[in-house]
Amino acid sequence: MARRAFTTTAAALTATTALLLTGCGGDESPDDIKGAESGSPSPSASAPASAAPGAERPEITLPSSFRLAFQDWRSDKSEEQAVLDDGKEELRSGYAAIIDNDLDSEALVFYHTASGLSQAQQWIKTYTDKNLTVIGDLPVFDPEVVLGSGGGNAVLNYCTDESKASTKNLKTGEVQGNPPGTDPEVFYSVSMTKNEQGVWQTVSVRSERGGCQR
Repeated sequence: MARRAFTTTAAALTATTALLLTGCGGDESPDDIKGAESGSPSPSASAPASAAPGAERPEITLPSSFRLAFQDWRSDKSEEQAVLDDGKEELRSGYAAIIDNDLDSEALVFYHTASGLSQAQQWIKTYTDKNLTVIGDLPVFDPEVVLGSGGGNAVLNYCTDESKASTKNLKTGEVQGNPPGTDPEVFYSVSMTKNEQGVWQTVSVRSERGGCQR
């Protein structure tokens, strides 16, 4: 998430998720936000049916102050749904790490490769180093899965709308959204690979503010 004002985001991550939430990756500043799920604190969904046996997903809980709303996050193809499921949890793990100030959380490590984890941690630090957390509503929409020919790699594209998401300074209580005139929609392209346990892990994330088309 990068957020720039709500823009401190993902640029720092270079290609990972953008948020002012802009998450890792891309050209966003730490003031952008990356993703929230609607409702009160809720654990992550159970492992998708397509997941390999023994790949027990860690539980992820987000507070009611930050809501990620995943819209139309469904596919009638089981392998695409597996990518969507793990991509969703990767995003949730990043925001949970920001809120909990935990760069080495079990979920964060679980859903990233070594390179992906390094990028995600850089992104998270753009918040935590400034005593920032994320609040508000963050819709995540228009998901698209592109599977590689070998079956072990994929690209997950989606958009977020930071209109109702903000960052909050934990010391001063100051709340900031994106600066006036900033396009609230951020496009994300997430490179993923499937590990031996059947988990789709994030390798890198690229973000582009204003890159959503609809």
